[in-house]
Amino acid sequence: MSAFGSTTPASNASHNPNKSAEVVSPPGDSVSSLCFSPKANYLIATSWDNQVRCWEVTKNGMAIGSAAKAAISHEQPVLCSAWKDDGTTVFSGGCDKQVKMWPLSASQPSTVAMHDAPVSQVAWIPELNLLATGSWDKTIKYWDTRTPNPVHTQQLPDRCYSLSVVHPLMVVGTADRNVVIFDLQKPQIEFKRIQSPLKHQTRCVAAFPDKQGFLVGSIEGRVGVHHLDDAQQSKNFTFKCHRDGNDIFSVNSIDFHPVHHTFATAGSDGAFNFWDKDSKQRLKAMTRCNQAIPCGAFNNDGSLYAYSVCYDWSKGAEHHNPATAKSYILLHSTQEAEVKPKPRAKR
Repeated sequence: MSAFGSTTPASNASHNPNKSAEVVSPPGDSVSSLCFSPKANYLIATSWDNQVRCWEVTKNGMAIGSAAKAAISHEQPVLCSAWKDDGTTVFSGGCDKQVKMWPLSASQPSTVAMHDAPVSQVAWIPELNLLATGSWDKTIKYWDTRTPNPVHTQQLPDRCYSLSVVHPLMVVGTADRNVVIFDLQKPQIEFKRIQSPLKHQTRCVAAFPDKQGFLVGSIEGRVGVHHLDDAQQSKNFTFKCHRDGNDIFSVNSIDFHPVHHTFATAGSDGAFNFWDKDSKQRLKAMTRCNQAIPCGAFNNDGSLYAYSVCYDWSKGAEHHNPATAKSYILLHSTQEAEVKPKPRAKR
């Protein structure tokens, strides 16, 4: 595993040492989620200033531009977002325990889901025409957005921290290091429940594009690669990342490239890296920024990687000063050498 190095080039004390394009009019407080439309280069960001914002991103060769298009408000900080598969509608959830549905052609959203605690995760499942919402109330709820009550409420072993869907596979990471697997063809039955292969709190999960397993990232600067098939367990491994000497940082975000099925991690060290799990190689290590990266996401064709640079709350409220800690959203134009798998080394 020597190819999976754990060091990252040092920052030059800038929020943008990798010379990424900056999104105009960024949020006034920390960014909690980013997601691109599945149909076009529209980017959604949710943030701790109670806002959901939308930008149109343009890419002409190496020139990347952005234009702020619209925004809506929640009553409290917003934690998560997802697009409908047709690219017309955005879902967002947060500390007001609500999920709002925002058709971008309309100025006002409607509330389509409610929980008993903050909503940490949302996912649209087009194959079921249902919205899945995960909460710190220890449930996943499925919603037909045309009706006020959930279609089904699924109890979880603990608070929902992360959720990833590649139909029919749904992976849910909860508190106490539980990872719960669902087959969405039978969503009312747990398919499998395991303890995370990592020894510390789960921060993020990502289902494999081929639906054969998942990645899990933890607060301890480590990622686990886990296959679901018992016959594939010999392929499971973990690797260190987002570390600097003895300093260990959280892995905040994992996102698979939509074409090459390599993946990006982003961490509290202010770095994002591109990896290939099959050849067990890091494809590219980017220079560290001067603040954490709480979230990152590829666009629909993988030509752009959006990431936020801001305080990620990993050190608590006492270290947060909104007057001095600015938030940025940056757009990195991915190069094929950074995201395309490399040939596996011969043994």
